[in-house]
Formats: sequence, C-alpha cells, structure tokens
Amino acid sequence: MPDPVIITPYNPDWPAQFEAIAVPIREKLGPLALSVEHIGSTSVVGLSAKPIIDLDVVISSRLLLPQVIEKLAELGYTHAGDQGISGREVFKKTADIRHHLYVCSVDTPNLHEHLLFRDYLRTHPAEAAAYGALKMKLAEQYGEDRDGFTDAKTEFVQSILAQAKADLPLDPRPLALLPEANHD
Repeated sequence: MPDPVIITPYNPDWPAQFEAIAVPIREKLGPLALSVEHIGSTSVVGLSAKPIIDLDVVISSRLLLPQVIEKLAELGYTHAGDQGISGREVFKKTADIRHHLYVCSVDTPNLHEHLLFRDYLRTHPAEAAAYGALKMKLAEQYGEDRDGFTDAKTEFVQSILAQAKADLPLDPRPLALLPEANHD
C-alpha cells in the first residue's frame, strides 16, 4: 500500500504528544534510561514536518540493551533490530500517536547527530524555516517515494550538521547531554 510523504505545518500539540509517549517509557525504564529525547522535525517549534513523533531513548551502554528490550516489551514494543544503522535500535508499536522509537547508547554517533541537528534548528529559525520549505517542496516532488525524499534532503541536512559541528563548544558531548541542559 502506498505511503505518501506528507508534510504538515508545525502542530503545537507535538510536544504534548511526545510527553504522552515519553512518560510511560521513562517510568518503565527508570534508571536504565539517561534521557528520552524528542528528536526530528516535530521537536523544533515552527518547523513543518511529517506528523510522526521521533524519540531517542539514551542509555549509558549497549550492555543494557537486553534489559531495555524486556522493559519496552512490557509496554507493547517489539524490537526490530538496527535496520541497517549501527548503534541505533528500532522499536515498533501500534499506538494512537504515530511515532518512531529508537534506543541509542550515549556514545552512538547517530544519537549525537540527531541531537546536534535538533539543537541547531531550535536556535537558528531561518535555517529551520528553509528546511521546512525544502521538505514541503520535496514532498510534492517525490510523492510516495520516501527514499527519494530522504535522499533529496540529505545535502541540506549534512550542511546543517557541518555548521552545527563547527559551532560546537569545546565539550564534545551534544548540548542535550551536558549536565545543565534542559531535556525534553
């Protein structure tokens, strides 16, 4: 069944939707999770996005993954492996709120890029607006070709990541993982 790429204007309910998903995860995982992060375009105020909430559960070590898999299964999540991206574990669940749940250890480059990209767009509204406009244009252009859509925005994403990395503080951890950071 075709699954078209649909980009919608920012929805101010997205943070509350994130919390509705994150709270039971935080409660179930307790100290196994360092944090549960709202990532992706729905985490950036004002940014147009696919109406899917993306979450990263951050764990201190991949050695905790078996325990995390067991606890998330109690919430109805099924572990779907890394789906080709090393260090990022995918979990699936049928839910009222469409979302993607990933578990990453704190040292996973993919996690760092998610947080860096999010934090940069949160603090650079002009770039966020340009990204939103690009996604709207690409959604029209690529329709049901999700891979084409993703590939077409890669250059923009990489340019933002390069700029964000150039602006990093001396501490190499993503801003969201610094002790004084406000977590979602």
